[in-house]
Amino acid sequence: MSLPPVGLAHYLAVAVLLFAMGLFAVVTRRHAIGVLLGIELMLNAASINLVAFNRFGPLVTVKPGAGVDMADGQIFALMVIALAACEAAVGLAIILRLYQTLATVEPDDADRMRW
Repeated sequence: MSLPPVGLAHYLAVAVLLFAMGLFAVVTRRHAIGVLLGIELMLNAASINLVAFNRFGPLVTVKPGAGVDMADGQIFALMVIALAACEAAVGLAIILRLYQTLATVEPDDADRMRW
């Protein structure tokens, strides 16, 4: 018994589920770290979409034998990973400062940190 090949629809289904879980976490969590984790899930879903579309459907038509490697999706996915790392660093710094100042990590209480 052989399994059917994994196609673009399978990758898109995984990305949709991952994005939906991230969106659910962002909307329902009252804890700032849970919100950050939800944003990370949504960024990972975007990366899966970029790589899947690059693998199964190039955006430009290249003549056969031109020797051009179309790795745009992978390059953009690496940029999304770098963006996610920056977002995590800045977000955690803000959460730590919020906890130092107010002894809470609730996003609703962050408006009390005004000068």
